[in-house]
Order: sequence, then C-alpha cells, then structure tokens
Amino acid sequence: MNCPHCASATTKEQTQKTTLGYRTFRCSVCKHLFNERTGTPFNFLEYPTDVVLLVVLWRLRYKLSLRDLAEMFLARGFIFTHEAVRDWEARFAPLIAEQLRIKRHGKAGRSWHVDETYLKVHGKWCYLYRAIDQDGTLVDSMLSEKRNMEAAKCFFRQAVDVVGHIPEQVTTDGHSSYPRAIREIMGSDVVHRTSKYLNNRLEQDHRGIKQRYYPMRGFGTVEGAARFCCAFDELRNYLRPRRTMGEAVSLLEQRQVFLQRLAALQTAIQAVS
Repeated sequence: MNCPHCASATTKEQTQKTTLGYRTFRCSVCKHLFNERTGTPFNFLEYPTDVVLLVVLWRLRYKLSLRDLAEMFLARGFIFTHEAVRDWEARFAPLIAEQLRIKRHGKAGRSWHVDETYLKVHGKWCYLYRAIDQDGTLVDSMLSEKRNMEAAKCFFRQAVDVVGHIPEQVTTDGHSSYPRAIREIMGSDVVHRTSKYLNNRLEQDHRGIKQRYYPMRGFGTVEGAARFCCAFDELRNYLRPRRTMGEAVSLLEQRQVFLQRLAALQTAIQAVS
C-alpha cells in the first residue's frame, strides 16, 4: 500500500491493527504510521466504513428518518445519534452522487424529457428540474429557488456536462424559458417538442422523489435539499434493474441486480482517496 503522505511504495505492514480492525503500515521513507483509511474521506470515523456507508445509502433509498436509522442500528450494536446520521449524509451523499455521475457519463439517450416539480424548503416552494431519456434513464436533476431563464440555462448546461453529449430532441411542457435556453446552450439543431402529454413519463417519474420527500415534511435548507435530491436521484437510477422503458424484470433478477450494484458501489466509494 502506498504511503498517503509521500506516495512512496516502500511501506511495511505492522502487526498491530486499529481498534476497528483496519491494517496499519509504516512508511520506510517518511516514517509515518498510517492505516487503510488514512487519506480517505472516512479517516477518523469512529465506526466501520461499511456501516457508515450503509446508513447513508439506507437514508437515501428508503423512507427512514434520522432517528429511525439510529434506532435500527442500535439493535445491531452500533450506538450513534440522529445528528451523526445527519452529518454522515452531508459528508458522504455528495461523494456517492459524484461516483454515480462518473459511472453513467455518456450513457444517456438522445431524446430527453425535461420538466420541473415543486419541493418545499424551509416553508417556501422551490423547483426541482429533472430530465430523463427515452428509456427512463436519469439525465440530470437540479434544485433551483427560481423558475426562470437563468435556471433553465444552468440546468441544461449542467446536464450536458454530466452526460457528455447534446441530445437530438428535447420534450418540455411548453414553459416560455425553455426554447431560448435550449437554443443558447445546445444549439438550434436540437428539436424542441412541447406537449404535456408527451411528458407523462417524466411526470410519473417525479413520484420517486415525491414519495421520498413527503415523510420528511420538507427540507431545512436549500443546500441540504439540493444535496439530498441529487444523491437520491443518482442512487435510484443506479439501482434500477431495467435497461429500457417497460422492460419486465423478475423479482429474482431485481434482487440479484440490487445486491451486485450495491456491493460494487460500496467498493468504489471505499476506494476513493
């Protein structure tokens, strides 16, 4: 294992492990003592990395409150407060979202459906811009306090950066800000269709964040809401078992895909330095 302090490869594993069971090493060059988590975002955590990741993933995936998660893990012998769950979500949800965005770069289709839905943040309504492709795969999502030209342009610019290409056509609900935003950010060659009926698939897809958001009774801050919504959409899209719209997937296949992707995600996140 390379030294996180000087990047030297001449390190020697020690016989003693950390209190959580992680291996320790000593660098022959800079003489620093370090462990497997040194230099990673999980360094100095008082709990195993896999437990913390599981808490954050369950928080994003299921309709569980902060206190629900603390109580569930208490039954498994891990004692922490709901505030610890809040802190872990703030620290590691963006890391999960970033890794998942990297994984799906260039994989979105050429036909996008764009719309926004309403979320209440600190007693005020905000707008969650979302886009999916023709197969229901997530293109991007972005929370905005305003629904105007600048927000639409910012969303399209971000979506193109995330997926890595410009679509051939975009379907919206006909809001006045979309035509100009599409033309200025993605060019005049992109076909713009306006019909609320053509966007029904996205209206149905909004139910994912809506159903997860209702038990939370709103968000406290715009930053927290944006962080949660982005990570939720990325994780929901990643764990989706089907590849195309309307594809039938058996329960056995769904469970196998879920376990495989969950394990792959945990491995990828733990490898981040």
